[in-house]
Amino acid sequence: MISEWVSCMMFYLLAAVFCAVLTYCMYVHHVHQKYDHIPGPPRDSFLLGHIPTFSRGHVVERVLSTVTVFVFLRAEKYGPVYRLNSFHYVVIKVHLTAMDHDDWYRQRRIMDPAFSSTYLRSLMGTFNEMSERLMDHLEEIADTKTPVIMHDLVNCVTLDVICKAAFGVDLNLFKQTDSPFQKAVEQCLKGMVFYLRDPFFTLFPKNWKTVQQTKDATELLRKTGKKWIQKRKTAIENGEDVPKDILTQILKTADHELMLDNFVTFFIAGQETTANQLSFAIMELGRQPEIYKRAKAEVDEILGTKRNISYEDLGKFTYLSQVLKETLRLYPTAPGTSRWLHEDMVINGLKIPGSCAVIFSSYVSQRLEKFFKDPLKFDPERFDVNAPKPYYCYYPFALGPRTCLGQVFSQMEAKVVLAKLLQRFEFSLVPEQSFDIKDTGTLRPKSGVICNIKHCS
Repeated sequence: MISEWVSCMMFYLLAAVFCAVLTYCMYVHHVHQKYDHIPGPPRDSFLLGHIPTFSRGHVVERVLSTVTVFVFLRAEKYGPVYRLNSFHYVVIKVHLTAMDHDDWYRQRRIMDPAFSSTYLRSLMGTFNEMSERLMDHLEEIADTKTPVIMHDLVNCVTLDVICKAAFGVDLNLFKQTDSPFQKAVEQCLKGMVFYLRDPFFTLFPKNWKTVQQTKDATELLRKTGKKWIQKRKTAIENGEDVPKDILTQILKTADHELMLDNFVTFFIAGQETTANQLSFAIMELGRQPEIYKRAKAEVDEILGTKRNISYEDLGKFTYLSQVLKETLRLYPTAPGTSRWLHEDMVINGLKIPGSCAVIFSSYVSQRLEKFFKDPLKFDPERFDVNAPKPYYCYYPFALGPRTCLGQVFSQMEAKVVLAKLLQRFEFSLVPEQSFDIKDTGTLRPKSGVICNIKHCS
């Protein structure tokens, strides 16, 4: 009797599982039919879609990972709009940080004062001070004639800047040899990439060490944020004068977890992307002697021998600005942006059904021949004031209302650091290093940009 009951239960259980799987497969088939009019590469699997292709790129240390190459090649083959599948999800790639509009608008209004023109002007002292620390460090290196990894050094500067300017904390990383923050930022970015590219990553025991390292890194940043937020709260409650910086604006967020989320976001985004841009700019200047000479000549003409760069000086760095813009064209540190379609939309003549994510890849569009002549050539003249500008093809900071809030902050900082470097030192690339790109969630030079540094003659 019991065995019959068990057999019966097993039958119904298996039948239920079968029906559930069949229903899910029918739903996946429905999704495929709904979007298959959009061009795209053949799926690796009916259920998994293109996940196997993305999984092959989950080793984020590899250069221009298979995912990046995959996306670039598909843009050439299938046109400016194509689809990718993951289970029952569809992602539309368009080659021209999604959030509910109301939430985004509320957050944007809270944070805007921290990026006002008046406040940004007041940060010139911070940009100069932190950049001088790099110059002092390079003075010592130039005396020893030891090759140096420039990416590591500009990382220190940008992290010092964001902590001082945004949170009122002076880390002075050039005086520390064991700061955990840079490694924590890198680990958080790696963890994000692992998860996005391989939904099953956390399930395999071989990956658990990496998962734990990512959790520890995130916890470190959140604990740091909690401590700094509480310190600022206490200062405000005691009636002390506090700057109207990012940290003060974060405190206007009612939700405590959202405060910490915003802290981690600005901590990472405000440091990593600018450091990567500076590294690529130094790399390309080292590879292009004529561009290097012209940029240095402009800096020397504007600054002369003065050490302190003013806000007005920044507007005079015309060619240096072109160098930085061209750097972001070839090497957008955040290689794309995404939006959620709430309703049907026609893009490039293709009807895209609503309720799906649309990803815009700046990395691809900014390297296409149809938009930029000889696109792999580093040419700052593309951004000369009289040069033709293709619309909606260059967007390293995104476009429209959701354009990156910190882009002016970032470019002011980059100009100060690069101008001081060109004014004070001569640098050359160590031979036989790689100029490939490494994908770690953001794009950075694989070699770290190894340079020989000399005092200017």
